[in-house]
Amino acid sequence: MKITDVTTHVLGTPWRDLTFVQVHTDEGLTGVGETRMLGHTQALIGYLAEATRNHVVGSDPFAIESLVQRMKYGDYGRAGEIVMSGIACVEMACWDIMGKALGQPVYRLLGGAVHDRVKAYANGWYTVERSPEEFHAAALRVVERGYRALKFDPFGEGRFELEHDERMRSVALVEAVRDAVGPEVELLVEMHGRFAPHEAIRVAGLLEEFHPAWLEEPVPPENLKALAKVAEHTPLPIATGERIHDRMEFRELFESQAAGIIQPDVGHIGGILETRKLAATAETHYVLIAPHNVGGPVLTAASLHLAACTPNFKIQEHFNDFADQDVLQAAPGLPPVVDGYFSLPTAPGLGVVLDVDFVAERPSSGAHFDLFAHDWQFRGTK
Repeated sequence: MKITDVTTHVLGTPWRDLTFVQVHTDEGLTGVGETRMLGHTQALIGYLAEATRNHVVGSDPFAIESLVQRMKYGDYGRAGEIVMSGIACVEMACWDIMGKALGQPVYRLLGGAVHDRVKAYANGWYTVERSPEEFHAAALRVVERGYRALKFDPFGEGRFELEHDERMRSVALVEAVRDAVGPEVELLVEMHGRFAPHEAIRVAGLLEEFHPAWLEEPVPPENLKALAKVAEHTPLPIATGERIHDRMEFRELFESQAAGIIQPDVGHIGGILETRKLAATAETHYVLIAPHNVGGPVLTAASLHLAACTPNFKIQEHFNDFADQDVLQAAPGLPPVVDGYFSLPTAPGLGVVLDVDFVAERPSSGAHFDLFAHDWQFRGTK
């Protein structure tokens, strides 16, 4: 079996584009991958056009390791977000082809399941006014759907340091959510890398009484010593890693012991096998993995297969029960979240099938946002 072509299909939403990639073969089997590129979709498509010609066409889709190595190192330049995302889309599509050819779900080809279901947390649910009353009501709707974990960014405008009033307003939102969901539901607090270490430490101290299950990306991701400083001054678990795009770059994070949970994005770090390798290294450092996922059904499915076979998996991010629910129709077959958990996929490959016509009817509208802009309204991002 040989790869004959790679095609791309972009689905537009009000706040980001989803890129679906189909890998076609000479035996009629087609696999699908997906990623989400904020502001870089056309760059991704351009890279894939060159990589298809230089590295992909003519390859055996079963020879995933060789294909990834050529795509990552065969152009000599250091691979970054765009290249690693392109690799991820092609790689997960090859796993989809392999599973279909062998009649097996992907996780069975990666060693088999060690979990019989996958815990999920809800994101994208808090597209409401930043008031305690609105956050309280929105959080109630999440637990009424059966979720036992939810993530949110309570913080408003500001970088490095918040004004006192804004800081206390943010704390009040966390208090309102904890009051709504009770003591047993996990609260995951997103900081989006916005704080200087001293401010992250101060905010962490104010949030301790609400027992968040983690603080996510409390400082910008470029300086791991700053992250370690925060970790040294709070008992709360630290999660980070969505903006690290090469598993090699996690080495320093593991050595610093600054994070108890890593959050690689399967669609940005080279695909399923690269993430599984990273998870194995994390396991040797007693670090858990909670894959970042702001994508649609294909990326979610790929993340579920990874979760199923990963011993140190913690929890899976999921947007589309509360934000852009219609994107689930782009690739039917994803198991629903029931009582806070996904069941494992059972169909061969990734278990979802891309509806090219559905995607074509929803082209990109050029959506763009600035996370820290004063007038930014969609608070469910990332």
